[in-house]
Amino acid sequence: MKENKNSSPFTRRHFVKTTATAAIAAPLIIKSSVLKGKGTSAPNDKINLGIIGCGGLGKANLNACSSHPDIVVTAACDVWKDRLDYVLSLHKDTCTGYTDYRELLQHKDLDAVIIATPAHWHAIQAIEAAEAGLDIYLQKPMTMHLGESLAVRNAVKKNDTICQIGTQIHSSDHYRRMVELVRSGNLGDIGTVRTFFVMNEAPNGVGLGYNTKDIPKGLNWDMWVGPAPMQSFNPNLVKDAFYHGSWMDFSGGWTPGMAPHITDLPIWALELGYPTEISASGGRFITKDDGDAYDNHEVIWRYPKLNMTWMLSLSNSYGFDFLREQKSQRRLGIYFHGVNGTLHTDYSTHKVLPEGDRMNGMETPPETIAPSPGHEHEWVECIKSRKQPSCNPGYHIKVDIPIQLSVLSMKLGRSIRFDPDKEQIIGDEEAARMAIPEYRGPWKFPSEYL
Repeated sequence: MKENKNSSPFTRRHFVKTTATAAIAAPLIIKSSVLKGKGTSAPNDKINLGIIGCGGLGKANLNACSSHPDIVVTAACDVWKDRLDYVLSLHKDTCTGYTDYRELLQHKDLDAVIIATPAHWHAIQAIEAAEAGLDIYLQKPMTMHLGESLAVRNAVKKNDTICQIGTQIHSSDHYRRMVELVRSGNLGDIGTVRTFFVMNEAPNGVGLGYNTKDIPKGLNWDMWVGPAPMQSFNPNLVKDAFYHGSWMDFSGGWTPGMAPHITDLPIWALELGYPTEISASGGRFITKDDGDAYDNHEVIWRYPKLNMTWMLSLSNSYGFDFLREQKSQRRLGIYFHGVNGTLHTDYSTHKVLPEGDRMNGMETPPETIAPSPGHEHEWVECIKSRKQPSCNPGYHIKVDIPIQLSVLSMKLGRSIRFDPDKEQIIGDEEAARMAIPEYRGPWKFPSEYL
């Protein structure tokens, strides 16, 4: 049941939190399948879950969450009726449908919400969900601008919201083993980290000439565009998150789409704060399609004791040590260059290349980081315990802000200096101004959270 912050302290959340540590009695478990009628509330031991954005990623998140025995899917929202109807058909006994997310946020007794809309919607919807007292699973990228990153983090903290950012690879056993290896000291001091993501979509990209005024029946295009600048409907743009990466206004390009997964590992393993200088270059050099995003992007993030780099190419898929097969395909990798040796790894494999005999006698570190129940299930368990999950905005902002500043540096064509303590761009008024987005009316940036 939804918590009224001004009501008695004996709320559902209070009950869940206290009974998690005190085995008073076995709770009454009533499966959602026995609840009849749309909009039916879950019993007190269940979590009423909603979803905003019923595309591919949203459905995957919803499927993972709904497999948890304590979840009842109670509300769903999408501006495209076909996508909404599909989700409703899967949860027809318990789920109410909405086409305006603001109505979903007011759904009676709602406890938590998945936000899996395109990235340009994330900040507004996450902040309003936090203000509504809901816990949030927010798909990555967390935001598209520095100002949005700070606002989401601050809103989540102010409203005591349990929030997980959807970088699912963070929950993998492989990443845990890599964190342990890096922290063991076997590699020695690390002066450079290199990260990359490549795939060859050149020269056609997502296709040319598909812009049209023929908006599909059942799609509210004005609401889909929302706070972004209005433009012509394009059927490729709305296919799924893969295609969003070709339009700057709806994604920030492919770096915010993929770098959160890849740079997460070194930021986690090395416990990096914010970079102090961000230098990036790139552009749309080869691709000719209906989109406008860059197809090559090179970044250097300067931290106090190391540099981390990022390479994105959408016009060549050479993968360095990760080539494996000589064919065009998506590839990614992370290199940790230490004085004793180099670790190169991706999502599932790794190899250590020693510097001569400097790693002789070093042993594989013990497994000290507990396994995850899965990214979505971790979030559900944290809703019950009222402890923040591993990819909460307070952690993930250290991943998100460097990425957003790398895109801004590329747009400006110059380096950006950043004050980690004040969380501010320094010495560049234009960059500081551009770091806070201007939304298309009637939407307004929630500046009260800065």
